[in-house]
Amino acid sequence: VIRSWPPITRLTIAMPRHFDPHLINDPFDDPGLYVNLVFEHRALLFDLGDLSPLSPRQLLRVSNVFISHRHMDHFAGFDQLLRCFIGRDKVVSFYGPPGLIDAIEHKLKAYTWNPVAGYEGNPIFRVTEMDDGGRLTCAQFSGRLAFERADVLSTIAEEGVLLVEPSFKVRATMIDHGIPVFAFALEERAHINIWRNKVEAMGLTVGPWLGTFKERILRGSSEETPIEVTWANTGEQRPRSLPLGVLKKEIMRITSGRKIAYVVDCAFTDANATRVVSLIRDADILFIEAGFLEADRDRAAERQHLTAHQAGTLARLANVKRLMTLHYSPRYQGRGECLAREAEAAFRSG
Repeated sequence: VIRSWPPITRLTIAMPRHFDPHLINDPFDDPGLYVNLVFEHRALLFDLGDLSPLSPRQLLRVSNVFISHRHMDHFAGFDQLLRCFIGRDKVVSFYGPPGLIDAIEHKLKAYTWNPVAGYEGNPIFRVTEMDDGGRLTCAQFSGRLAFERADVLSTIAEEGVLLVEPSFKVRATMIDHGIPVFAFALEERAHINIWRNKVEAMGLTVGPWLGTFKERILRGSSEETPIEVTWANTGEQRPRSLPLGVLKKEIMRITSGRKIAYVVDCAFTDANATRVVSLIRDADILFIEAGFLEADRDRAAERQHLTAHQAGTLARLANVKRLMTLHYSPRYQGRGECLAREAEAAFRSG
């Protein structure tokens, strides 16, 4: 894609800023975040509460589900998702805290699956849980095998990274809500901007070779890696390839991608604050619970939830750019704007 940007022209070959996140429900209803990956024709889900506002078409886009914990308002929507996928060729990956594999196995065993032998499609659920030490335990459930559990070799997650794909990664940290709960950060990979005028100044042409160049950078290839290039003047004797490091220095600039964070059911403790701030630091958008007004902070502490003021404070300490609150206590029904204002005031203060 070539665009004009005065005073020079540049070619952007980075992944577009393709996250389109929105809350599934009203802040007083079940928490959940739907992130549409616009250019990949799929979506990510954070939590499985009430999914009824999502259409079957939206649910069928879901490829990965990240579950903070298994309280009903965060997990009851599993059956809605399951019913949508039955009879379809679909692979969905689930991630969450310890106990998730057993929970999904029990959910699946609650149904009788003798009709699945006649279905054309084969839904497959891949489930990964991570303990506080970063150990990943995995299992798979195949519809064609009546969702019998098949355990997969365990691994270790580095720095809480649950999923790495070419365009993004998802990290989790464990926080305390009386039970282990995951907070998540979705991080877009860096944008690699190629300057067309500099490509042409080197005597090169814009072409498919730039895609290979970008790929090698994202893979972390060495500076000496040869990259086959296309020259504008094919009549001259030129090398067929140039070192990656030379091209990086001459024709590109890297800018950071977007970051989205999701934090729910979090007690306001020093340990939780340290972990959350580290996870959400510099997020472009933070979706965070703001269940109680600060005037009711004792009740919030008893329930091990954040007040709106505490949510805004965590966002400010982490240098978040935009704050979105959710998971309001029903005691404030009709006064949601009070929670939103209190969170925003703490976020903007100082």
